[in-house]
Amino acid sequence: MAEDKIYRLLALQQLLSGNTLNKKEAAARFEVGEKSIQRDLETLRAYYAGQGNDLLYDREANCYRLEQPAEARLTKSEVLAVCKILLESRAFTEKELDPILNKLVACCTPVQNLRAVQELIGNERFHYVPPHHGKAFVDKLWTLGEAIRDHKVVEMDYVGTHNAVPKHRRVQPVGILFSEYYFYLAAFIEGIDKKEHFANPEDRSPTIYRVDRIGSFTVTNDHFDIPYKDRFQEGEMRKRIQFMYGGKLRHIKFKYTGPNIEAVLDRLPTARVLEELPEGGQLVEAEVFDGNGLDMWLRSQGDWVKTLA
Repeated sequence: MAEDKIYRLLALQQLLSGNTLNKKEAAARFEVGEKSIQRDLETLRAYYAGQGNDLLYDREANCYRLEQPAEARLTKSEVLAVCKILLESRAFTEKELDPILNKLVACCTPVQNLRAVQELIGNERFHYVPPHHGKAFVDKLWTLGEAIRDHKVVEMDYVGTHNAVPKHRRVQPVGILFSEYYFYLAAFIEGIDKKEHFANPEDRSPTIYRVDRIGSFTVTNDHFDIPYKDRFQEGEMRKRIQFMYGGKLRHIKFKYTGPNIEAVLDRLPTARVLEELPEGGQLVEAEVFDGNGLDMWLRSQGDWVKTLA
């Protein structure tokens, strides 16, 4: 019946989305002959060809797979690099990370490339150490991202790192950041007395919240508009918020005599070398929103760094 064929085509299309299909197994599943499945596949092949995709038969694996144009696919090297970054970031629980890695690896064709990437990341997957908070938050990231895009106020309960008592906050979210294992939300607090709660009441930088420590939250229907002088584009803000501590915008100048100025410039994206010092090293200046994190990092460099201003 025509309805049965339509149902099979829809089901087969779902099976082929990032997966493979064995004709014999499909015939058994839908209780039809292999010739019927072959005709269905030819119909799908013509449909996908019109979209610039190829439905290919992998003889070694005895299955069909959908292959996108080369320019739309990740190469095996790109898949490996992204998988390594995800594993080394240790940002996700295993429950959230595993499906992401599986989908990335499934992008590899032919099948020998897929197996090669699986082998190259297999050891890291087996010994993966998830973050200690153990909380899933990927869906939360998307919801917060939509609130940022739409300029909507968020009401949330937040547990800080130094106090287990949740605090209710009404905030204007302006960016999502990632640094050293954690995702953060940058947001301006509404309805707070800055003179009472802020060391610097004139501070116009956003407050930083770890996303995994945000409990229940609601995206309200209230829109906000940040005055131009306080507005932060996420890319520009990301350059200046490097240590995930709240604080005013600091302009710093220091001498660096260590072995790798490139690492300093990568750690502080706004940094620039003013001059090469005749006695060795470089004179560097940078601009960072920060409370204590910058000082902690500078101290970690020991005698290689001497702060001038």
